[in-house]
Amino acid sequence: MKALIASGGRGTRLRPITHTRNKHLIPIANKPILHYAIEAAANAGIKDIAIVVNADSDEVPKAMGDGSRWNVRVTYIPQATPGGLAQVVALAESFIGNDRFIFYLGDNMVVGGVKRFIDEFEKSKCNCFLTLAAVKDPERFGVPELKDGRIVSVEEKPKHPKSNFAVAGIYLYDHHIFEAVKAIKPSARGELEISDAHQYLIDKGYKIGYSEITGWWKDTGKPTDLLEANRLVLDNVTPAIYGEVDAKSVVAGKVIVEAGAKIVNSVVRGPAIIGEHCLIEDSYIGPFSSIGNNTVVKKSEVEYSIILRDCKILNIGIRLEGSILGNEVEIVEASGKPLVHRFMIGDQSRVEVV
Repeated sequence: MKALIASGGRGTRLRPITHTRNKHLIPIANKPILHYAIEAAANAGIKDIAIVVNADSDEVPKAMGDGSRWNVRVTYIPQATPGGLAQVVALAESFIGNDRFIFYLGDNMVVGGVKRFIDEFEKSKCNCFLTLAAVKDPERFGVPELKDGRIVSVEEKPKHPKSNFAVAGIYLYDHHIFEAVKAIKPSARGELEISDAHQYLIDKGYKIGYSEITGWWKDTGKPTDLLEANRLVLDNVTPAIYGEVDAKSVVAGKVIVEAGAKIVNSVVRGPAIIGEHCLIEDSYIGPFSSIGNNTVVKKSEVEYSIILRDCKILNIGIRLEGSILGNEVEIVEASGKPLVHRFMIGDQSRVEVV
């Protein structure tokens, strides 16, 4: 069993954060999303992993390395231009060979890992095994049509979904998937859709199985999804204090304070994580917040937010909530007269003021 992980694409729905970094490297609970995918494969006993990356960037290979930290071997496969998930599978044929494999979208997260799906796939003797998740907005995903416990069709982003299930970003295949991805044609949006490959297998009589994800699963394609994934991961952390918490501070609940961090005259209410060498002073950090390394928060309040590294949040008179800040962002109290809001904002940013 091998693993194939997709980490290409441009992350347009997460701009402006993705103007300067691959979306799969955005941190959830201070750890890049892609780490969770690699860990899931490694924890399932898989040793050989291929990651499909944008051909014009070495950002992911530099960040992930050769896989030795997870005791796996990582091979990188370049993708010249985004052409759909079926194209990603096609690019990996020489790596996979005749082995069975799990295909994992690197920006998806699922509680409990993937070993249970691998075990079901092996027992089922299916050619293709899909994971399904009940969602409120199935029109965003590939949607299966179910009859008598079988998948009879799969449609990509349908206007009128035939079920409330999404095909989640965890797929298991044998070598017949390569026949399918070679046979299909680009969709109206110019991509080789993985749903069309699944439909090809169904039409040709191959055995398609599925399992419903009964815990939580997140496709972190939108800012609200990132915040929700951050909440779900933080809710399962084991509290640990490696940094300094002074006597005037209160740290309550599931909180991780990393080495070198200082909490001074502040309240940190978990679940939350405070990164290495952060300074939290005269401030409040509320539940479901992750504060990246080397960030300074003074006389301010932060809750339900993702703050990346080297940020400064200083003397803000209103709570920062439901926010995502990129690296080295500064939000500071205005000085001088007149007392105004003053912004320097990149393309596709969003700011709400009161």
